[in-house]
This record gives sequence, C-alpha cells and structure tokens, in this order.
Amino acid sequence: MLTIIMECRDNEAELAQTLSALVPGAVEGIVRDVIVLDRGSRDGSSTVADAAGCRFLATWDMPEVLRSARGDWLLLLQPGARPMTGWVDAIVDHVAVDPGPARFRDARGYRRPFLQRLGRGTPPLERGYLVSKRQAVAAARPGMALADIAKGGKARDLGAEIVPAWAVRAMRAEAGR
Repeated sequence: MLTIIMECRDNEAELAQTLSALVPGAVEGIVRDVIVLDRGSRDGSSTVADAAGCRFLATWDMPEVLRSARGDWLLLLQPGARPMTGWVDAIVDHVAVDPGPARFRDARGYRRPFLQRLGRGTPPLERGYLVSKRQAVAAARPGMALADIAKGGKARDLGAEIVPAWAVRAMRAEAGR
C-alpha cells in the first residue's frame, strides 16, 4: 500500500533513526518498500539502507523511481524525521477517505521557535508528504528533487505527529557536546 522515499547525503545516523520509526508500518504490512535516493554519500548510508532492506539508488530518474514504487501511496520523508505513535492508523484512515495529499502535524515540543518561523516558510518535506503514486508520477519531471514534488501542494493534516529531521539533528548535536 505505501512506499517510503527519502533523499540522503551523508545521513547515516538520521537514516537509521527514520528507518527504525517505520518498523510498525512494516509489521502491520502497510509499508511495501523503502527507496533511498543518494546524492553522493561518503558515509555508511548505503550500508544502513541495505541492512534495512531498502532500495538504495546512487543514480536515478525521478519519474522512473516513482513509477517503480510498489505502493499506491508514497510517503516522502527527510532522513532523521520520525513519525510518532499512531502514524500507521493515521495514514490508513486518510487513504481510505481522501484521495488528496497530506502531511503530519508538528510534534508538540519540536516546533521551531517563533522568531525562526516568522517570515519563513516551512520546508516542503519538514512534516513529510503523503501523496498518491498517480499524483506524484503526474507531477514528476527528470532532475526533480523529492521536495519539488511536495512544493505548493495543498495537503491536509494527518491525525499523527512527526519529529522533524532538524530537531533530531539538534538533539544529536546537543548530546555530542
């Protein structure tokens, strides 16, 4: 039913965190496959993806990648983002009644400070982007990034929250001090 797609570049630790958060979806049989598009990583991103059973592509054509997805729905995520408890049910509920795209809600406690939000738009994949494969394939062009697919698309809020990738990176940096 669902294919997860992420773009990475030297995101070994973040990729591992996101993949571990997706395990409930795999156990429930919702996640059909995970595709990791690599932009020249020099770390162990490919090893992490391989160990988790993901398709890891170092070169790709975006329309072809989307057409090859096994799921009828695509969840585009940033490495490091972690969907929180209830994400599987929220996606199942959404796709059962709404053919349009959706995004997770910001997790309480992981919102950008007010002054950082002021006058600055939210990056297109910060809250993930759930879209039907049909809609994504229709929007895709060669050379596109995943974020380009999510730009400007009106999306409903899912009934689940996500810890954004920037927050995970900040927590790791804080722990490393």
